[in-house]
Amino acid sequence: MFNQNEFMNDLKADFSKTIDAYSSEISVYRTGKASPILLDGITVDYYGVKTPLNQTASITVPDARLLLVQPFDRSIIKDIEKAILNADLGFNPMNDGVAIKVPVPALNEERRKEIVKQLSKLTEKYKIGLRSTRRDALDEIKKAEKEKEITEDEKKKLSDKIQKMLDEYIVKLNKLYSEKEKQILDS
Repeated sequence: MFNQNEFMNDLKADFSKTIDAYSSEISVYRTGKASPILLDGITVDYYGVKTPLNQTASITVPDARLLLVQPFDRSIIKDIEKAILNADLGFNPMNDGVAIKVPVPALNEERRKEIVKQLSKLTEKYKIGLRSTRRDALDEIKKAEKEKEITEDEKKKLSDKIQKMLDEYIVKLNKLYSEKEKQILDS
């Protein structure tokens, strides 16, 4: 049986998860300040297994423009250095045999614009994800109507509610984008 409240709550949860994932993903876009989160997403070949960097080393911030990566196992220090270089984040790690120093360069205007362009593409990808969730929800409503679980009027009301909810979440996404863009361009 089609439960409208449960359906709308599930949809809201799906939209929220998308926003949370977006928020998490844009946090790695750098603003010129050192933060361990800048190295999130980097994986190291640890004895044949792709392992997140933060599970193979401690990452600290000794000052505003430097990250210090200290491997738990010194035998993989070269692998960690290689992984940071291959991540293509614009970092030039320096290995002293014990730890890896990763200077975080100040962003120039050209690089800031490039980052904003990447951020814009990512934002569009997430908007498409939200719309896809809406499409799936609308398909489910059509199916429920076809199986006589809801009336045509209920289908119309639910469709309108779904569209309104989508619009609200796209506004949230755009707000996060604008805040991050401002942060990148102003820092």
